[in-house]
Amino acid sequence: MQSSVQRHTDITSYRLDDLFRCCRDLFTAPANGHANLRAVFSELRNRLGQNLHFDYLSFALHDPTRHNVTVVFEVGESQLPQEIPVMDFSLGVVLHQQRAIEVEDVQSEKQFLDLVALAEKGGFRSFRIVPLSTDRNHLGVLGVARRLPGPFSAEDIRNLEHAAQLTALVLENALMAEVLIREKTRLEMLLDVNTTLSSSLDMHKLFGEVSELIRRVVCQDFTHLALYDKIHDAMNFYVVDSGNAAAVATPECMVPLSESPAGIAYRRGEMMHFTKNDLEVIGSSYTQKLLDFGVRSISCFPLTISRRKLGVLGLASLGDSVPSEDDLVLLTQIAAQVAIAVDNARSHDEIAKLKDKLSKEKLYLEDEIRSQHNFGEVVGNSPALCQVLKQVEIAAPSNATVLVLGETGTGKELVARAVHRLSSRREGNFIKLNCAAIPTGLLESELFGHERGAFTGAISQKMGRLELADKGTLFLDEIGEIPMELQPKLLRVLQDHEFERLGSVRTIRVNVRLIAATNRDLAEAVDRREFRSDLYYRLNVFPIRLPALRERLGDIPLLVRYFVQKFARRMGKNIESIPVEIIRELERWHWPGNIRELENFMERSVILTQGPVMFAPMAELHVSAPDRNRRLGNTLEDVERDYILRSLRESGGVIAGIHGAAARLGMKRTTLQSRMQKLRITREEYET
Repeated sequence: MQSSVQRHTDITSYRLDDLFRCCRDLFTAPANGHANLRAVFSELRNRLGQNLHFDYLSFALHDPTRHNVTVVFEVGESQLPQEIPVMDFSLGVVLHQQRAIEVEDVQSEKQFLDLVALAEKGGFRSFRIVPLSTDRNHLGVLGVARRLPGPFSAEDIRNLEHAAQLTALVLENALMAEVLIREKTRLEMLLDVNTTLSSSLDMHKLFGEVSELIRRVVCQDFTHLALYDKIHDAMNFYVVDSGNAAAVATPECMVPLSESPAGIAYRRGEMMHFTKNDLEVIGSSYTQKLLDFGVRSISCFPLTISRRKLGVLGLASLGDSVPSEDDLVLLTQIAAQVAIAVDNARSHDEIAKLKDKLSKEKLYLEDEIRSQHNFGEVVGNSPALCQVLKQVEIAAPSNATVLVLGETGTGKELVARAVHRLSSRREGNFIKLNCAAIPTGLLESELFGHERGAFTGAISQKMGRLELADKGTLFLDEIGEIPMELQPKLLRVLQDHEFERLGSVRTIRVNVRLIAATNRDLAEAVDRREFRSDLYYRLNVFPIRLPALRERLGDIPLLVRYFVQKFARRMGKNIESIPVEIIRELERWHWPGNIRELENFMERSVILTQGPVMFAPMAELHVSAPDRNRRLGNTLEDVERDYILRSLRESGGVIAGIHGAAARLGMKRTTLQSRMQKLRITREEYET
């Protein structure tokens, strides 16, 4: 099993064996866009022959993997071999020590005997060999030989060294051009990979595209993606290729990490190549299936992104071929792109699932909201309330504007929601806006929206509530608080269903039903010229007046039970009974704050209740308004103390028994006595 090699970035980082293959290819390739090196060296031979006498000239490239030099260009007849071993005391001196070798007469030479033997075999008596090198690369050797003995002159040596330097530079320039061409081709390939993969977010479609792209780079019999499954601690295989290769592993086939090449490569986190012997050593049913199918080698490339291991990209072959170094580099980079695409596809799937989940939750919550804001939450059966509900049923199916009138806390928003829920617009939005809660300067923007730069602070475009309520219902609470300068614009919407955003001249049309609510007497406001009469008449198409709680006292027992159950469930309390005395006291109160006041009072009561019987701080309801405002700031213990004292006084100081204070308060006798002791209630306080 072999680990991956480092990526080559330029000619200086090429391995020597890569340089050798590249140089050899340049010499053997036919003439193309870049100059044919054989023609270039033919011209160099001619120039050298004009200044230097020789019978034989050769140019040999160094092949470090085979420890020899290979002749790729020669001039003259000889019987010299095309491959010459590199020895420590002959060509090794030229290549490793970067110095020339000269033999004046082979018959008297005592060194470099291997080269001497070759020269004699070729019929040469003298020769000189110089290195072909640049500052960055040692490429090979340049040699000249003569059939006569004798030394090379100083001029011959200068010419030969100059030719060697020029030859090395020409070759390095050609290599640089070749490297750039290959880098350009590789980058174009990676760009195609990136473009193709980034355009696909479907996991299964992605797998097919991966196979097609890889097939353009290397020849493989089938490609597979194996993604790690954390739940099963195994690799989930997806076979990319179609056809018979799919018999190797069915889609989404789970294989333990130690039983597959992909799992082993995933665990080690590096590129690995597996031979037939490696598959036999693993010895699992999965690898046996691969061997039976005819697989003889597999290359696995980990899919990693931001140090997160996703899985493995695998290439299987029915032969024993191993991807070249260049292919390994390119496939490693493709694997990095595939990892990004797989991560994006997974994220897309997760987002789609979350979106579907949120959509379902939205429907559920909408159903919950509808169940909370339809007539099921309108508690009561008094004649006054029944009359209101009948009006809601009549008004809801139409698109008429509804004006809900009533005191604060009577449930005007609840009635508005009921109208929307029972109308044909129930599938549209119900948008509400409290006109009294928005500052006057912002109300127009909140209602109609604005364009970017319409006013200081308007840094982006904003849709108003009217646009949001298109094809739905807009509920304007406290409509009587709208400033006079905005009333004409609202009237235009009611009449023409159109408006312009602040800072815009484009008219926007909407289909909105308006429901307004107010606790003011709008007719009186019209008389005082505080409200436009035309807007009032346009709003007052179908008025619904809600009764105050004091007008429907018969609904108080039902409301009390409803609120007790609501708050007890929210607070996790179990309140089984509500004393009759509490209900009677609540019915005698005039409730200036209406249902909202009752709701808040019952919430405080549930908070104070310690056992299964309801406890209510009734003393709050019987103090004067000034005392009431003062006592609202007291602690709960003060409120509880006052209420216990009142119950003790009403029972004549009797604690136990049916008519005792404990029964009135819904407590056990011992519990009441314990509370009295804690609150320091003395007999003198309640027997006076």
